[in-house]
Amino acid sequence: MILGDINNCHDISLLNTRISKALEWAKAHHNEIFPKGIIEIEEGVIKVNCEEVAMVPQQMLEAHRRYIDIHIPQSDEETIGWAPIHNLQNCITPYNDEKDIAFYGDAPQCLFPVRPGQFVIFFPEDAHAPNIGIGNHRKLCIKIAID
Repeated sequence: MILGDINNCHDISLLNTRISKALEWAKAHHNEIFPKGIIEIEEGVIKVNCEEVAMVPQQMLEAHRRYIDIHIPQSDEETIGWAPIHNLQNCITPYNDEKDIAFYGDAPQCLFPVRPGQFVIFFPEDAHAPNIGIGNHRKLCIKIAID
């Protein structure tokens, strides 16, 4: 997991070309208001889910195998929970290959705020519980294929 400032992400972009491309797009567009839906940055490889989400007081941990997630709040701060997937023992919904997601009932190891202008990157080894808070918020969730 990596938490950072969208305007100061050049070093993180060096991790790989897909992350670099996604962060450069996010840096240029994170303040734009998009309708809900999906924007393809690179078909089948990098897509952006433009979301308007009701936040909740608690959230189950989720994990993905085929995608790296980059979460970017646009309108309000959200709290996100994190735990390393190898420590999880309470699988609620087994991995669904079609949806690329599994859910866990374990408690997050930590909770942290992510503010507009910041981003957080979750790799397949990172379980995360997004959208914790009060009210509704707008966010971008960039999905980067790892294969």
